[in-house]
Amino acid sequence: MENVAAVIHTASPRAGFVQLRLFALLIGVLGLALTGCGEVAKLPVAAGFGPNPTLPPPQRSLIPTVHIAPAQGWSPGAMPLPAPGTRVTAFASGLDHPRWIYALPNGDVLVAESNSTSRPDDGKGIKAWVMGLVKKKAGAGVPSANRITLLRDTDGDGVADVRTVLLGGLNSPFGLALVGNDLYVANTDAVRRFSYAVGDTRITAPGFTVVDLPGGPINHHWTKNLIASADGTKLYVTVGSKSNIGEHGMQAEAGRAAIWEVDIKTGSHRIFASGLRNANGLAWEPSSGVLWTVVNERDELGNDLVPDYMTSVRNDGFYGWPYSYYGQHIDERVTPPRPDLVARVIAPDYALGSHTASLGLVSSVGTTLPAPFANGMFIGQHGSWNRRPHSGYKVIFVPFESGKPSGVPVDVLTGFLSEEGKAFGRPVGVAIDEAGALLVADDVGNVVWRVSAARRVSRSP
Repeated sequence: MENVAAVIHTASPRAGFVQLRLFALLIGVLGLALTGCGEVAKLPVAAGFGPNPTLPPPQRSLIPTVHIAPAQGWSPGAMPLPAPGTRVTAFASGLDHPRWIYALPNGDVLVAESNSTSRPDDGKGIKAWVMGLVKKKAGAGVPSANRITLLRDTDGDGVADVRTVLLGGLNSPFGLALVGNDLYVANTDAVRRFSYAVGDTRITAPGFTVVDLPGGPINHHWTKNLIASADGTKLYVTVGSKSNIGEHGMQAEAGRAAIWEVDIKTGSHRIFASGLRNANGLAWEPSSGVLWTVVNERDELGNDLVPDYMTSVRNDGFYGWPYSYYGQHIDERVTPPRPDLVARVIAPDYALGSHTASLGLVSSVGTTLPAPFANGMFIGQHGSWNRRPHSGYKVIFVPFESGKPSGVPVDVLTGFLSEEGKAFGRPVGVAIDEAGALLVADDVGNVVWRVSAARRVSRSP
């Protein structure tokens, strides 16, 4: 540190001032990361939920809150806490950073064991270096396994007893969709198609690139998800922003912060909706046929801003990023402003709490969980690293009525944090399996959890 200080002292006055601020940022953030100090939320987490969340004035500071839940993992026999009327079991354990899951019609379950790959230009500078330390401490610094694993429960006891590598050698895979005899995989830089017959445990035929996606040496939001249209002719693909608020310039964000509509046959594509900083989970609402998504919002406006959200997605809709948040609330940090775009911003349907890192989304259609979970959406909240106290670290259910959210969220799976604030696990992807149970990918615990009714329930025809 003394050497760094000496360089700052001998620099030009202006350069020295800038470097001094960066040095102060480094020391402060490292101190926060190690001691847990920093700002404290003024509002309860619940204030950031629902169709009309509380949005306090932005709180900007040189050193943003850094409040990490260090990754600990589960001790033998330990597991999260399920909602009343349900039970939880480990469907599969000993996985390698399971991020996303996809249930096949024969009961097999696909798991994307994945993480971000090397992003050399995204790791430059003090802030990026500190963020790398944060990710490592939170359990996100492990190498990517770059594979899709198939899990099979042959005896129906709710535990997978067959595990095979369906596909290897991928590039940070995430989203999965089966259309006919084709399996679509969203790598971080392309959607790939593989011929696949349900029941096979290994794909050996080479894949085909349907469409390239923005990736590159700066790929801040690396997870790309996808979902097929009901008629199987189109894919809807999420592409997160390259930055927090466009700090690399908006020209670098071309095609990003958006959901793409891709023609399956030709690979031709267009921007279906934009201004979505980091959309992840995708689901069709069954009564209306409307596409819904969950979105991770921006950082560094305080502990109580900005709420992540779940929203219906309109064709050609613009949702604000980076110029405004949660409707037409201007982000003064973004220059030049774009009042023309802000004027047509669509406000989200339902807030999911500030910094909850809501990632997973699945409709409850087909569930055999108790009646309170019959109509709505399950959401996997990966959990905060920049809010005090922590938020997220749970799976919730938002009830729907007439195609819209209709009540307060219900906890489905909790207990991912210890009393000391360490993370036993972090929920990500969610899916409904062939038997109607809820599956949850836990990328810190390296488990796929299975939540089922406490008593066996028959599925409706």
